[in-house]
Amino acid sequence: MQGVRLYQQVAEQLAAAIASGDYPPGTRLPAERKLAERFEVSRPTVREAIIALELAGCVEVKGGSGVYVVDAEVGVFKAGESDIGPFEILQARIMFEGEAAGLAARQMTEAELEGLERILEEMIAENATEANAEVADEKFHLHIARSTRNDAVVSVCEHLWQLRNSSSVSARILEKVRQTGSRPRIEEHRRILDALKRRDADAARSAMRDHLQRVVQQLLDATEAEALEAARREVNAARQRFALP
Repeated sequence: MQGVRLYQQVAEQLAAAIASGDYPPGTRLPAERKLAERFEVSRPTVREAIIALELAGCVEVKGGSGVYVVDAEVGVFKAGESDIGPFEILQARIMFEGEAAGLAARQMTEAELEGLERILEEMIAENATEANAEVADEKFHLHIARSTRNDAVVSVCEHLWQLRNSSSVSARILEKVRQTGSRPRIEEHRRILDALKRRDADAARSAMRDHLQRVVQQLLDATEAEALEAARREVNAARQRFALP
């Protein structure tokens, strides 16, 4: 399958199969691995597609059981043009925000570093609340981008955050992450800040990239947990079915 947003193509084809009666209401969809093989895409892409269908009301994700068809009358799924998946957004952020941190290490003033320190304190306070807002996290990253004094860098980084905040699929996956009790890791942001204070461009770039790579893994872990639990139940059911009396 070719295209920028593969998960949308997968979601549309699954929705069409549901509408045609291949998967009637109440039917459990095939396992994630089988869907990935069928559509020749990665498993994270399948997860994004399933979440898109969940948001559209086509399917219901039941933790530890699987993905079930809810409504075959929803119609053909069409994702918004701006609804880029979270893994693609994070891949772009690793590229651009990593380089932005390296450039900022050579450009930031003492006042800007002090401002970033205050934002980190805001993040600590925000993490102590039960709210899922990550306002301080966004402020931290965009403060670094703006400290590069490069309008093109600022524009790209701001746009990536706008995509993140406007994507319903990203919001749903982040909700799953928050349900695990996860919050932005202060120590990772502290390493970024410390590298910037030392004016160490390589260390700042590396710290930013490592942080965002960890976020990717966090999203994978959160979405994989449901798939693994469903697979375990399927295996256990098979064992019981074929167990000797």
